[in-house]
Amino acid sequence: MNLSAGIPILRIFSVDKAMEFYLDFLGFTLDWEHRFEDGLPLYAQVRRSGLTLHLSEHHGDATPGSTVFVPVVDIDALHRELSAKDYPYARPGVEDVGWGRMLQVADPFGNRLRFCEVTGD
Repeated sequence: MNLSAGIPILRIFSVDKAMEFYLDFLGFTLDWEHRFEDGLPLYAQVRRSGLTLHLSEHHGDATPGSTVFVPVVDIDALHRELSAKDYPYARPGVEDVGWGRMLQVADPFGNRLRFCEVTGD
């Protein structure tokens, strides 16, 4: 048996706001999107480096307000990149925690991405 990396599904309510946040602000790329037909809810995949997320407008897919833990190397570089963006809805900072450093940002739908760099042993 072999388990692969999971792909979090995050509930969204506005395609425009989701793309502004995930693509423009966080720097993900859109891999694909699916609708059963025009006018129906979107289901899409976005990716950045080794992180893949599914974004869904479908009722019953995921719970708004979820948190995704994302290991990261060089959290300061991520912080500099995000700080340089002209995104008016988030200005995340880096927080020192007992086990490392964390940069947390909430999407427009209340989901949180918790970027974490573990330090020490």
